[in-house]
Amino acid sequence: MTALLPEVHVGHAPSDQVELPLAAEGVLRYVWESRFGPMLIEVSEGMAYVNGQAVHSADLSPLPSGTPPT
Repeated sequence: MTALLPEVHVGHAPSDQVELPLAAEGVLRYVWESRFGPMLIEVSEGMAYVNGQAVHSADLSPLPSGTPPT
């Protein structure tokens, strides 16, 4: 089983700039460095945020038989 770390830098390249701590009580944070630029992913109280915007989960429960998708 993998333990969750308080800070995770994905795709982070070493630099001379001093890193700021990401750890905060009750908030799990990830910094994702992609080719489109960095993004901050936060999870707090069961809710996910990307760059400060709330991310809503998709409802993946099956539709009742004969119900057209919306």
